Amino acid sequence: MNLASNSPTGPPTALQTEAAESTFSPSPAWGTRTQKDAHLNWLFVDMNSYFASVEQQDRPELRGKPIGIVPMMADTTCCLAASYEAKAHGVKTGTLVGDAKRMCPGLVLVEARHQLYVEYHHRIVEAVESCLPVTAVLSVDEMACRLMGRERPLLAAMELGRQVKARIRESAGVMIRSSVGLATNRYLAKVASDMEKPDGLVALPLDILPVALAQIGLRDLPGIGAKTEKKLNEKGIHTMAQLLALDCEQSGELWGSVWGQRLWHWLHGEDFDMSETDHLKSLSHQHVLGPEMRNPENAWAVAHKLLHKAAMRLRKNGLWAGSLGLTIGFVVPRGEDAPKGGYGVPTKGWKNEIRLGEVQDSQTLIAALCRLWASKPKGGNFDRPNFIGVHLNNLVPDHLHSLSLFESLDGEQSRAKLSGVMDLLNNKYGMSTLAPATMLTALKAAPTRISFHTIPDMF
Repeated sequence: MNLASNSPTGPPTALQTEAAESTFSPSPAWGTRTQKDAHLNWLFVDMNSYFASVEQQDRPELRGKPIGIVPMMADTTCCLAASYEAKAHGVKTGTLVGDAKRMCPGLVLVEARHQLYVEYHHRIVEAVESCLPVTAVLSVDEMACRLMGRERPLLAAMELGRQVKARIRESAGVMIRSSVGLATNRYLAKVASDMEKPDGLVALPLDILPVALAQIGLRDLPGIGAKTEKKLNEKGIHTMAQLLALDCEQSGELWGSVWGQRLWHWLHGEDFDMSETDHLKSLSHQHVLGPEMRNPENAWAVAHKLLHKAAMRLRKNGLWAGSLGLTIGFVVPRGEDAPKGGYGVPTKGWKNEIRLGEVQDSQTLIAALCRLWASKPKGGNFDRPNFIGVHLNNLVPDHLHSLSLFESLDGEQSRAKLSGVMDLLNNKYGMSTLAPATMLTALKAAPTRISFHTIPDMF
């Protein structure tokens, strides 16, 4: 058995030792691969503590210190990222700032600078491209590269991984560390990139795959969080060995969807094209309103701006929306009981959704938002909104889009052309170049943020 790691000529890693002692018996499906199939197909790059590392690279005085990246300076918000010095105290993405301060008394809070992170992102992509083409940029700190020809044998792929890591540090700086995973499919390459952080390099060739996977936990698989793990536990799956012992049909029944069968094929090393279904299923923008914006008029302007952003992203990705959702949080008066939201603050919330006929143009989306806004609660208890979220759901890619029987082709094409011209000008000169007048009061509110699945270069 040969587990490739960051130091292939050194002593065995802990994963190697544990794998060698494992008594896990792989499924018969593991033994059907040829030597040619055993070659690696994907190289996955995952930046380590990306936001925090960029800040430490850009501001040398922060190096070696525990820092937390926050959207605003408030104890009620949460950390967007944490440096490894802060992670050593238990601070991580999603930790409430108030809790993070207690966990790490010396924590330095840094307000996020998203434009800076995008600039470094493009620098990192160029560095990787100097070694091999980037097949897919999956988020601001993750990208995947398909290996071809002579790049695919294990030793060649490992050397390429070392080159990628070195080129990133040369281009972006010594504080910018990355973990690289190599495997036969993109999913497993992502798993490999998480196995040895920070600054790791791990390969999962087929000959060691079943035993290596048996050493990790269910939560180490992308797509399995706390809620999903609990559901799996309720169905009798507590370990990776139990999950891997299932056949394809049993895996599909376990998940209750085609996802289970796909996961089975991925975990067995199979590589297949997901182009027909691998697209965003929803996209959203949300914003916590500052005190000066907590009134219906300004909240409506912010909602309009969030929809404007979402519609531009929708068209850029070649998608059509099947429904539009609106979420509003309201300030709760002192002394009134209310459930606590994600930040531990009492919140009174409302949400509604309206179905659409696969639309893409701003005109139709704005009309739907107007209808949703008109349906929100009214009265004194709902006069101070403090949170707005706009969601485009049931997304369909261009190649699966069907023209509505109730819409004329000319009408849809003219609206699409108008939206396209607006996007072209906004991308070139700024997103407020051509915008609905109703969002003008919110131009400085709801600034563009980086989500974990998009890089907002057009903003």
